[in-house]
Amino acid sequence: MRDQGLTGEALFLLAGAAAAAAGLPRQGVAFLGGYAFGAVLGTVLGLAAQVLGCALAYAWARLVGRDWAERRLAGRFGRRLRPVRDVLAESPFGATLALRLLPVGNNLALNLLAGLAGIAALPFLAASALGYLPQTIVFALLGKGVRVDGLWQLGLAGLLLLASLGIGLVLLRRARAGRAMAES
Repeated sequence: MRDQGLTGEALFLLAGAAAAAAGLPRQGVAFLGGYAFGAVLGTVLGLAAQVLGCALAYAWARLVGRDWAERRLAGRFGRRLRPVRDVLAESPFGATLALRLLPVGNNLALNLLAGLAGIAALPFLAASALGYLPQTIVFALLGKGVRVDGLWQLGLAGLLLLASLGIGLVLLRRARAGRAMAES
């Protein structure tokens, strides 16, 4: 795909979106984007593929797979996700942003949960794109750094990952504190 111009970029975008929509790690899409297209274009294409994959999974859960998703989210697993759903419903943009900034959790489960719960698409997708950006840059830099002597890119990737973790934890604590205050 690297040397195929717009055709290669379009193929990467479609393959990356399909992979992200199917639940493969979005960081892998960004890494491969950086490896194939360099840090800047790899970030742009990786982010676009991730957001498109997020939108596809969200739309599938909301429009087509609601019954399937309800069965998958029922039971013990679903009871654990109910608080996440409630926080998303209260603050779709803020809660989504906090969850996306943290490199833990299941991207596909959050996409399906948001679609199932009927979370508004625009704030969910906008916060997802913004929350994906730091890790996308990190992994595109890592991908680019693997291809060429990129020690500075690997160091910058590590610093950005730490910053993303810190911001995500602060946002998550604020969301929890706001929810605790609302409940009391």
